[in-house]
Amino acid sequence: MDAFFQQATPEQVGIRSQHVIDFLNELEKADVCMHSVLLIRHGRLAVEAYYAPYTAETLHRMFSVTKSFTSLAIGLLAEEGKLSLDDRIVDHFPEKLPQAGVHPYTAQITIRDMLRMATAHAATTYKRTSDPDWVKSFFTVEPTHLPGTLFNYDTSSSHTLAGLVEKLTGMPMLDYLRSKFLDEIDFSKNAHILTDPMGIAMGGSGLVAAPMDLAKVAWIVMNGGSWRGKQYLPQDYLEAAVNKQIATVSMANDLVEDSGYGYQFWRVKNNGFGMFGMGGQLAICFPEKDLLLVTTADTQGDRRGDGIISELFFKTIFNHLNNGPLPEDPGIQEELNQRLARCAIKPLSGIDHQGSEAPFLKGGKTGEYVFDDNPMGLSSLAVGFSGKSEGILHLTNQTGSHTLRFGMGKLIVSQFPHYGYRCATSGAWAASNTFVIKSHIIDYELGKVMIRLAFKDDAVTVGMRKVMETGLREFAGIASGKIIS
Repeated sequence: MDAFFQQATPEQVGIRSQHVIDFLNELEKADVCMHSVLLIRHGRLAVEAYYAPYTAETLHRMFSVTKSFTSLAIGLLAEEGKLSLDDRIVDHFPEKLPQAGVHPYTAQITIRDMLRMATAHAATTYKRTSDPDWVKSFFTVEPTHLPGTLFNYDTSSSHTLAGLVEKLTGMPMLDYLRSKFLDEIDFSKNAHILTDPMGIAMGGSGLVAAPMDLAKVAWIVMNGGSWRGKQYLPQDYLEAAVNKQIATVSMANDLVEDSGYGYQFWRVKNNGFGMFGMGGQLAICFPEKDLLLVTTADTQGDRRGDGIISELFFKTIFNHLNNGPLPEDPGIQEELNQRLARCAIKPLSGIDHQGSEAPFLKGGKTGEYVFDDNPMGLSSLAVGFSGKSEGILHLTNQTGSHTLRFGMGKLIVSQFPHYGYRCATSGAWAASNTFVIKSHIIDYELGKVMIRLAFKDDAVTVGMRKVMETGLREFAGIASGKIIS
């Protein structure tokens, strides 16, 4: 176990082990694709769960949690006197301004406006231009309104701030944070931040780190920037950063309830604050309870969003916290340990299909099917089975010929076709003529691909759906093909 936190039973920190079991079971019942759960109270690690194939060492894309790290870098630079929060951002990037002159709204944007998502842009600028210079887009894309007024979630403001950090320090943003405190707290050596086409750290979404890395930083932030008697982060800056700086009426949900936004930190109900990343990457701090919840997950495509995680947490654990230690309960604690040990991403389940009875299966294979032109660019497909435990999908599309291994009643970790992403894949018969494959992308990108194969006589209809912010477009669509062998 990492030495940053002391270990404890849930009861030692006022949490019943049964309530932790209830939380994990409720998440499973709600079919939330969890990757990790960490629960820390009074500086002690009471719960540490990783869902196979994820482990404690697996690096995980944290998406917009990165914004909070960017904020910490800005706060450190302000403490060093290298910038002021009231600086106009245009004054730091004269080389990025349009030759025809900067728009007056853009010219008024301050670093403080950017930190609290009150820029002159209503949306992320680099998504509205083909220019590979994402920082430049912040100054060249026409703004929509006067800055310093309304909250609008604008990832390009966070990215531009990361560009400012790298410009003022002359080093990658994560390296700067390492030099200030991350290396001293044993932040993962192989953690990194993905970069934009110009090589600038994606300060709004690119952090790839371990869940424990996130827990350490969140704990230090919750404790005013100090740990074990040493001040790592500026306390005055943090006090402003984690408290309400602007209203977020349009962003209200079960977790935030329009609690407001600080400097790249969200306010949450029960007088908490948090770092949030798309898909269930959460570090939620409750200072009054001396409590921290960290999760990683993939809730993309789930209409309930990340709110289902917090809703179940409040219901099963938070609302039942005890102010002091509770009596130990060895029986329930052992049950919890066993429950934690079997945490895993769930494979697909289906019916027990007898392949020999199906005319489309011969010798454990489907034969090869060919397709006319279709939106996926799919030209051929076949499936082979190794008994009832494994199989392999063969497909040819516009990117070439590929294979994808899957487990039956289990996940198989391999590489996803063409992209090379690490993935965990399973398959199951949903009906006597319908086979389904689900592949979880568990790499620096997160997502999932569902492939449905419905067989009828000498034909197959393939339906593919992908859930990922970018990429995998050839795995979305529907087409029918005929057997050739």
